[in-house]
Amino acid sequence: MADHAKPLAATVGDPAGVGPDIVLAAWAQRQQAGIPPFYVICDPDFLVDRAAAMGLAVPIASVMPSEATSTFEQALSVVPLGARFSRQTGRADQADAKGIVAAIDRAVEDVVTGVADALVTGPVAKKSLYDAGFDFPGHTEYLAHLAEACTGAPAFPVMMLAGPELRAVPVTIHVPLAAVPGLLTQDLIVQTVRITHNDLRRRFGLARPRLAVSGLNPHAGESGAMGREDVDVIAPAIEQLRSSGIEAFGPLPADTMFHPQARAAYDAAICMYHDQALIPAKALAFDETVNVTLGLPFIRTSPDHGTAFDLAGSGRARPDSFFAALRLARQLADRQAAAS
Repeated sequence: MADHAKPLAATVGDPAGVGPDIVLAAWAQRQQAGIPPFYVICDPDFLVDRAAAMGLAVPIASVMPSEATSTFEQALSVVPLGARFSRQTGRADQADAKGIVAAIDRAVEDVVTGVADALVTGPVAKKSLYDAGFDFPGHTEYLAHLAEACTGAPAFPVMMLAGPELRAVPVTIHVPLAAVPGLLTQDLIVQTVRITHNDLRRRFGLARPRLAVSGLNPHAGESGAMGREDVDVIAPAIEQLRSSGIEAFGPLPADTMFHPQARAAYDAAICMYHDQALIPAKALAFDETVNVTLGLPFIRTSPDHGTAFDLAGSGRARPDSFFAALRLARQLADRQAAAS
């Protein structure tokens, strides 16, 4: 952690899920897990009650963000949220939606204004947000909206699953599989790869990223015998990227992209749809993989799992991915600061 560093800003996500549990665990295991200083934007009394229910001796300190680093060793630093969270676990409550969104709003404001160095978000359940009038497909799209509102510049968010053995990027994300072929365009692939390339250089410190691009169809389409998308859309996108100096190659059959020898040849895999990217990433390292949003004017990481309502408050939720998200956010922020 650099001397000039600010703390990380964190949210618990849905309070009925495991988000509060893994935040509390991060502070409780801060020394052995190498957790960098962070503060969480939350209802302090809610965290006091959740810690007590879990039998965790985690002192809670209500602080301003500027005080978070100095208090971090003595207590979990909490920037109070005006909204109060319900105390139920295991089921999302529409009444919590206002506070969930308010915490995200404040966290983004903090990173945009330089109060915090990066944002680490807890998992949310989309249905309760939708029921409360939330008009965005998901967390990532809302973050892009906030980034545009804060900076006035358009944001094109790209999801990356970053683990110790694989970085994987889906070109299309939360859409039905049947819709994917119609959504894939040469421009979408080119824009996704360019953002990935730029962030791998700027934040991950890779001088010349190698990007493997998957095909859409089995065997990457068998030269058009199993679908034309690989020939007519993906291959021209790769040619365009290579002509601009980006080291992209493919389209590759997805079923042979993820064994150890194949992974050694690239720094990130660009995949055509959600499960094509997320299945190998989570199969290789479910507990250590981090969701990173590329293409934003600030750093955002998140654990790669959901709310796990069935584990909330039980103490059985594994916090490893949240720990990894905190550590990666700190590394990316330090590297970006050093390069600027």
